Amino acid sequence: MINTLKKIFGFGPSVNYSELVKNGALIIDVRSRGEYAGGHIKGSINISVDTLRGNLVQLKDKNQPIITCCASGMRSASAKSILLSNGYTQVFNGGGWGSLQNKL
Repeated sequence: MINTLKKIFGFGPSVNYSELVKNGALIIDVRSRGEYAGGHIKGSINISVDTLRGNLVQLKDKNQPIITCCASGMRSASAKSILLSNGYTQVFNGGGWGSLQNKL
């Protein structure tokens, strides 16, 4: 049970987000448009978690590393689950966008 929760919320082995981005990872900010407009990571794309399933066509390469982020990590965990269940192979929950930005 604990390991399942850790996987869902992106906890576990340390992830080098900076290295992922250097190697072509895509950062998807899954907050609303308004939240994204208030501040975001440069180079990230905004697809709200509510519209993610309908916008998967924008994410053509299912093997490209993807880092999800939001305000606190809850929506990005949901987005990670959506992506994994749709065949994306390298998805990482970056948590809150502010803390992720500090890790890049």
